[in-house]
Order: sequence, then structure tokens, then C-alpha cells
Amino acid sequence: MIALNSDGMAMVRRCLLTFKPFRIFVAGIGFFSLCFLMTSLGGQFSAKRLGDSPFTIRTEVLGGLESRGVLRKISDMLEIILKRIDAIAKLSNSSESHRLEELTSALDRFQPVGLVERIQAIAQNVSDMAVRVEQILQKSKNTGRGRDGMAGQCEVPKDPGYPDCASKIDWMRARWTSDPCYAFYGVDGSDCSFLIYLSEVEWFCPPLAWRNHSSQTAVNSTPKRQAVVRSDLGPLLEQVGSGKESLSFMRRRMRRLAVQWAVAARRLDERLRSNQRQQKRVLVHVGFLTEESGDVFSPKVLKGGPLGEMVQWADILTALHVLGHNLKISVSVKELQGFLGVPPGRGSCPLRGPLPFDLIYTDYHGLQQMKQHMGLSLRKHKCHIRVIDTFGTEPAYNHEEYATLHGYRTNWGYWNLNCRQYMTMFPHTPDNSFMGFVAEELNETERLNIQREKVNNMAVVYGKEANMWKGKDKFLTILHRYMDIHGTVYYETQRPPEVPAFVRNHGLLPQHELQQLLRKAKLFVGFGFPYEGPAPLEAIANGCIFLQPKFQPPRSSLNNEFFRGKPMSREVSSQHPYAEQYIGRPHVITVDYNNSEEVEAVIRDVLKAKVEPLLPYEYTCEGMLERVNAYIQHQDFCHLDGPFPSANDSKLWPGSPPSPFVLLPNSTLVVWASNITAPASWPPLRALRLLQAREAFSCVKACQDSGLVCEPAFFTFINNMEAFNGLDIRCEALEAETNHVFPAVAVERKECFLQKEPLLFSCAGFSSKHRRLCPCRDYLPGQVALCRDCL
Repeated sequence: MIALNSDGMAMVRRCLLTFKPFRIFVAGIGFFSLCFLMTSLGGQFSAKRLGDSPFTIRTEVLGGLESRGVLRKISDMLEIILKRIDAIAKLSNSSESHRLEELTSALDRFQPVGLVERIQAIAQNVSDMAVRVEQILQKSKNTGRGRDGMAGQCEVPKDPGYPDCASKIDWMRARWTSDPCYAFYGVDGSDCSFLIYLSEVEWFCPPLAWRNHSSQTAVNSTPKRQAVVRSDLGPLLEQVGSGKESLSFMRRRMRRLAVQWAVAARRLDERLRSNQRQQKRVLVHVGFLTEESGDVFSPKVLKGGPLGEMVQWADILTALHVLGHNLKISVSVKELQGFLGVPPGRGSCPLRGPLPFDLIYTDYHGLQQMKQHMGLSLRKHKCHIRVIDTFGTEPAYNHEEYATLHGYRTNWGYWNLNCRQYMTMFPHTPDNSFMGFVAEELNETERLNIQREKVNNMAVVYGKEANMWKGKDKFLTILHRYMDIHGTVYYETQRPPEVPAFVRNHGLLPQHELQQLLRKAKLFVGFGFPYEGPAPLEAIANGCIFLQPKFQPPRSSLNNEFFRGKPMSREVSSQHPYAEQYIGRPHVITVDYNNSEEVEAVIRDVLKAKVEPLLPYEYTCEGMLERVNAYIQHQDFCHLDGPFPSANDSKLWPGSPPSPFVLLPNSTLVVWASNITAPASWPPLRALRLLQAREAFSCVKACQDSGLVCEPAFFTFINNMEAFNGLDIRCEALEAETNHVFPAVAVERKECFLQKEPLLFSCAGFSSKHRRLCPCRDYLPGQVALCRDCL
């Protein structure tokens, strides 16, 4: 027999508790006890589905009383285990110690490989399960009780000003776990948390009287700064980066035009010094360059792919930087989320706070990404968005419900924006804002050198891809009789067979080498595609004549695969309508390529003609800066246009019945009377020229024929009976309806129609059954986007 003193006794107990076989014995008791519990509770705790680990356990809480019973049974079993441990620890005689050694030996022989690790995993799961059950019990106990511990404060309010509150509460009860962002905002499954979220994060429920709203109000304390014109592009180049070939292309373009931007910045600064220009916080998210949208452009930059979009984005970034605004640039969804402050999750929740930007420039891809990640915030903040839209979006396609009901629904459009928020590459339709881009300007020395270096019989073909040359053999044969033809078609190993042998193909050229080629050439030849790109303007600016095909009939989304699905009904009469309409002969010649005699006559005229380099002011750096600055300072889509002057003002209006519209002398145009105060608007209402279009004429066409431009901002001021009276139109009936050609007069009867939906005010719409009322304006020479009084 072994005698032990008190110190030895304590040593033995410590050894017993740390002895590995003894730990296994105790854990084994716990394991078999757990199995007993799982069996006796009738499936209260169950293993996960087959695909999960067999040692992972989940709970299904059936109710508060049952959950408490489960916890009691677990507690009782653990108490029994602890008592057994204590009894074993008190062993002190040799016979019991001997029995313990035998038990240890037996356990060592019995221990399977990995048993300890498995038991430990089970124990951890049991611990996690107990914590989770306790949390659920606590929530169950607090249901119906306010965050301040006061019962009765979390009943669903019945406020007629918030009719959707009850249904949103029901939705939250069923789906609050569908997106982690709800938990991020403090939603925990209780009605109180639902109400707090729906009243303070979203806006479906009224503010709760028992909440401290002063702490919830987020105040934007950022001090307002004045925008200062910049001429140094260094900080912008650092922001753009060069992680993709598309970004490298944009950086190269910015560097190449840096001197032009600096000169334009100085000129503009001299003109704007008297104006107070507030610095805006601007986010530029180039959605089509993100990996999430496929980024199909970057791999094609060096292979003859389209560069027009990247040219425009590079110039937009530069203009915003030069104008002195606080700029952030995003080319990935992750960057977009970070800049906007998107809460973690799947995008179901609004932003964490107020929108951190005054303006957001993006494209259709970016708009879709913002919808996915901003939740309801997109609807709240969409007035700050500007969509760079190459070909334009007309109102009939933009209004989602109207487009769906009347056959205008396409894969694009339907965002219910003010159509002036869409910004185009060319001034296609005045319904949109013309953003544009810039072409390289020549100084006086360069202009003189071009005149000396021009090769009279040299033509360059506009077509970097081989398939653009298909079917052009007859035309090229005629051209080859008179001129040497040069091409810039991309190829990797061998010359494309589509390019005739008599064409001197230079392959794909860097931009500066292409510029040198254009400065020598007399003629720049378009093959009909790509439509409305920047290259013809660059060629004309370098002293070339642009020869392009006429489309008969005109191409549109109704008869052409390229335009099909685009949110517009615009008819394109040539490859480059802007060049045809706003520049024209002798710099631009549009001809039917199928008429060989006409083509040959035109080529002979080209050989005789002498033209100087020409660049419209709106495509210079200064012109773009002037236009973009005007948009930023004056366009505001977050506040509704002021209402038409009230009937009380009619006492000051002349005529019978009284009207603020008067006929211009010796004209059919109507203007706002100069002796009557005009409501605030931009463009200013004194620029208004009101006319009645012929049947089947759009307001674009009607204003154009009068040497004017349709101005959609004025529709709100002519959508009234006074406008009909001003035009001396006698209405037998007057109705307000939803139609994108209203306000208008029915042709067959004297029935007048007003527009019921402001988003459908349209310059582009036309109808053979109606004569439209068209709000036109003048425009600055070389700057069609701005009226004479717009600056």
C-alpha cells in the first residue's frame, strides 16, 4: 500500500486531471451522454444534410418552452459529468489507484485514431449550439419589447403617409436573413429592429417617437470650395493608372493632348474669373471597362478594336480634372462599392449614409452595377447620375411603363431618368445632353506645313478591320484610277485577303503615326461602318476631305441589325450624320457608292478642291470645357422645374384670352413676352422660340428647318392652353394624356392634347395624326449645346 500526504494528494489530483487517458474517459462519458440526449429529444438536434461534416450539428428551435427544456437537460447531464470527475479526483487508496491504472491501460488499448480530435470538434459544436440557443431565447423574450425595454412601442404604425409599412414589416419577418446587410444595420429578427430599419435606413415607415433622432441625422459638414482651373495633368494620370491596355491608351491620349488642355484651361480661366464656380465631388465609374461587364474593349485596343468610347472617356476625365473638381475614378465593382459606402451583403440595402458625391458619371453597364449594389439608394440618388450614352436614348424608350406598353422596350433604356441625364458623343437628339470629345487642334505653323505637305492623289481608308472591306471592290477600283489608296488594317501574320493588292496597308498604327498619315492625305474614305466615330473629325481637322456613303433608305433600329435594340428611333442617313449636317461641303461629301458615275465625278471634284483644316469649336478642348462647365453649374435634376405661372399672374398678361406668349414680328414664331417676368430656368426662357410642326414632323426636324434647336427644358412651360392660344390654335377640346408626341393638335379635328407625364416630353417623337407644339431655341456658333444667353 502506498501512503500519501496532503501535498502528494494534491499532486495526484492534478495529474489525474491532466492525464491523457483520463481526459479521454471523461470526454467519452460526455460523448455518450450527448448521444443519449440527441436520441431522447426526438430530433430536436439533428445532423446537417449529407454533404456537411458528420460532426457539425445544427438546431431547430421549436419554441421557447421546448428550448428551455433542452437547456435544462444539457445542464443536468453536465452536472452529472462534473460529479463523476470530482469523485474520481478524490481517489486516495492504493486499491482505487490500482483500478485507475487498469482503466487507463484499457482506454489506451481502446483509443481509436483521431477520436480525441472528433470529440473536441463535437464539444465545440455543442458549445456554439448552446450560445446560439441562448441568443434565440433572448430574442424570443424581447419580441414585442422596444429597444429601451418598454413594451408596446414596436407595434406596426398605421400612418396613411406610409401605406407600405405593414407589408414591408411582413416582408422583413420572412426575409430579413436573405441579405447580411440587414444584420449590418442592426436588424436582429425583432419587430423593433424592423421598424427602426424601415424608418431610419429605408423610408417605408414613419419616424419612431421613442428614438433619439438627433443622433440619427447625418449632417454633411464638408466645407464648400471654389473650383480652380488646373493645367497640370500629373495627378490625373496617377489616378487613371495603367493596369489595363485600355487605361494605358487613355493615359497616352491625355499626355498627347496635355499642352492643348493647358492652353484651353488658361483661356477659360480668363473668361470664368468673374463667375463663382463651386467645386463638385465627382465619381467617374467606367462600367464597360470592369471585369464584371466582360471588359471586351481592353483586349482589342492593340488589334484594331473600337476606340471611340475610350477617346470620349479620356476627354471627360480630363475636362472634369481641368475644371477643378474633386475626382474619383472607378474601373471595378469593388472600387465602386468602396467609393459609395455600400454595406456588406448582396446589395439589398441602401447606402450607409448620404451620397458622398454631387455627380456620378457612368455608362449603361455601370448603371446596372449601381442598381445591383445600391439597393433603394439608386432611386433616391439617381438625379445625380449622368449616363455616357454613345448613340442616345429617346424618352419613349426611357419611360419603363410606357416603353413596355407601347413596344419601345429594349435591352437598354427604361431607367426613368430625365433624358437630359443621358450624354452623347454627338448632338444626335436634343432630348439628351451633348457631351462630345475633343480632336487635336493645329497651331498656325502646323496648318501651313499641312498645306505644303498634302499629297493631292493620296487617300486613306477608314477601316481597321478586314471585314469592313468586303464588297467594296468596285468602289475601290474606281478610286484607284485616280488616287493611291492607303489602309491601316490590323493583321497578325499575313495580309488580309479582303484588302486589294493595290492598297498600301500600313497595319494598325499608333495614334501619332496615324495623325502624320492623315496630314499627308487629301481624302479620308468611309465604308459605312463604324457609325459616328471620332476619326472623321480628326481627319477633317488634319485637312482631309471626308467621303462617306449615303444610306438609302436611312438606317434605324427598325431595319438595321447594329441599331436594333438601341433605345432610339433615330434614322441615320449616312455614316456620320453630324459631319453631313453640321460641317458639309467642301469638307464632307456624302454620295451613293452604288452610283459609279456619281462616285467618279465626286473624286474628280476632290482632286480639284483645296480645303483648309477645320475643327468645329465644340470639339476643341476649350469648347468641351465650356460646355461641361455649363452643364455642371446649371443642370439640376434633383429639383423639379418650377410650375407654370399661376392664374393670378394672368392679370399682367396681354391678349384676349391673356397669354405670356407673343408672336414675333413678321414671323410664325412665338416668344415669351419681354415685359413679363419669366420663371427661372436653364436655358433662360427668353431663348424660347415656339412653333407648330407639320404633321409627321418631329420637333427635332421642325426646329432644324427654322435654323433652331429643340429644347426639352422648355416643354414644361408650353404644356398649357396659353401656348395654344399664343399660336392662334383654336381648340374645340383639351385633354391631358400620356403620349410622347404631346403637346399636340389632332390633324383631322381641332382637339388639343397636353402631356400628362413629364418624362415623356420628347423632341424626337412624331406622328402622322398630330401636329406638335415645339419649343425651340437659338444656339452659339460652333456650340450647338448652348444658347446665346446660356453662359
